[in-house]
Amino acid sequence: MKIQLQIITPERNFFNEEVDMAIFRTTEGDIGILPNHQPLTTVLSIGTIRIKQDGNERKASLIGGFAEIQPDKITILTDAAEWPEEIDVRRAEEAKRRAEERLAKRTSDINIARAESALRRALVRLELSQYNKNR
Repeated sequence: MKIQLQIITPERNFFNEEVDMAIFRTTEGDIGILPNHQPLTTVLSIGTIRIKQDGNERKASLIGGFAEIQPDKITILTDAAEWPEEIDVRRAEEAKRRAEERLAKRTSDINIARAESALRRALVRLELSQYNKNR
């Protein structure tokens, strides 16, 4: 038995296939979704999604958004999603450095929440980039 997984970003239809299971991070923690799951709508946190399909597993980043879960379909609307091979490691390292510098300063003109969010995005991208088979 399979469940349809659709991941949509503002730029593209990132993924739309039947899968065995999807595991992703919500604001309440990680959640695994199998076919026939109870209906649920949840807010996503910055993190990765693990897609299990025919004995294989793929990982991608999800940068916030929300998921609507039905017994036969998972629909994820996210600000951004990337496969490991799409991640620009140099850019992610630079974003991490900038966010860390901003957080270290903690001056009144720094938006702490925004800097922390930028740091989380960079860390997720750097972690996920390690799964790039083309490196």
